[in-house]
Amino acid sequence: MPTKVGPSPDLRLLPVLGGLGSVDRVTLRRSWRDWSGDAAVTAAAVAFGLVMLQASRSDFPDGEEINVYRDVAIGTVSWVLLLLYRRRYPAQIAVAAMLGQVTAATMLGTAALAVFSVAVHRPWRTSALVAAANMLVLLGVFWIAPLSDQDFREGLLVFGLIYAVLVTAGMLVRSRRQLIASLKERARAAEAEQRLRVEEARLLERERLAREMHDVLAHRISLLAVHAGALEFRPDAPADQREAAGIIRQSAYEAMEDLREVIGVLRDDSPGTDPERPQPTLPDVAGLVEESRRAGAHITLDDRVPASPAVPARVGRHAYRIVQEGLTNARKHAPGAHVRVTLDVRDGTALTIEIVNALPPGPPPRPLPGAGAGLVGLGERVSVLGGGLEHGRTADGLFRLRADLPLPS
Repeated sequence: MPTKVGPSPDLRLLPVLGGLGSVDRVTLRRSWRDWSGDAAVTAAAVAFGLVMLQASRSDFPDGEEINVYRDVAIGTVSWVLLLLYRRRYPAQIAVAAMLGQVTAATMLGTAALAVFSVAVHRPWRTSALVAAANMLVLLGVFWIAPLSDQDFREGLLVFGLIYAVLVTAGMLVRSRRQLIASLKERARAAEAEQRLRVEEARLLERERLAREMHDVLAHRISLLAVHAGALEFRPDAPADQREAAGIIRQSAYEAMEDLREVIGVLRDDSPGTDPERPQPTLPDVAGLVEESRRAGAHITLDDRVPASPAVPARVGRHAYRIVQEGLTNARKHAPGAHVRVTLDVRDGTALTIEIVNALPPGPPPRPLPGAGAGLVGLGERVSVLGGGLEHGRTADGLFRLRADLPLPS
């Protein structure tokens, strides 16, 4: 009668493996090289296990003490687990195979290759501990087996050498992989450094182009200023032409100063060697309006700001730029129209700036070229101070620009 075999201790250890029987996506998502390596390790475990099964059967000539089918079934389960999970759970599989050596000779191959997997994927302390534990289990297995003293000593020596070779080979594979990983990390760092160098070279090229732009524009503006100066001081020129030439010359000079400040941030000069130009404030609005009048604009300035207390320089600087932008927009979009500029302090809490001009009849004239971001810039200026900005057409056909700048208490 065939012998009835109960549940194997190996199979009862499967819950300890933490659900290793379920194949997830991470396990199956491997490269062909990983699958080839796992298959080679598993094939070595199968061959070693079958050799040990045959050697065990030779110790029992009648074959009555060895159930080959049960032994192979247990070994098959261990081989499948080794193939699927030797990378994720090498220590757990090694422990299960170590305990399974007591019940199946085929588990000797799985245990040996599991020790190799631990040496490949875990630190050397874990590998040495697992290998020592396997040797202790083998000592017990050989002790209870019907072996002679010579076979006992030879078996321990052979398995000791096998485990030493497997652990050493696994540690070599692990160190090689770590070396390759470090080389890849160095390569990534070198690529990142190269990208930084390319970016730095790009910035230097932009700086060079900015300097060239500065030189070209400075040359052209300087020529404009020279010719305007020659016309201004020409004795036979009419007075109105000399005045207009003076305005052109002064505007060209200021344009060069502004260009120098903008491009100057790209220079390599040390800070502090070139002091900044003084920024305009609220009292300079009158000079700005007078300059526009001399250029032919019709502007009325209604300044209701009291002399005391004085408007802070920070608020006055933004107010000057708002008036400057408003007059520029009036010249561009409504040339020749009358412009009214009103400055007032509302209840002592806010500075109100209002610029109103008439819209030209008929289709709008072709505006002068510009960036198209003037009102956007004014909105940013006003928002920095926590104020409000309004602009648009009015019911009586005018264009109104109004800004309220809070004043500190």
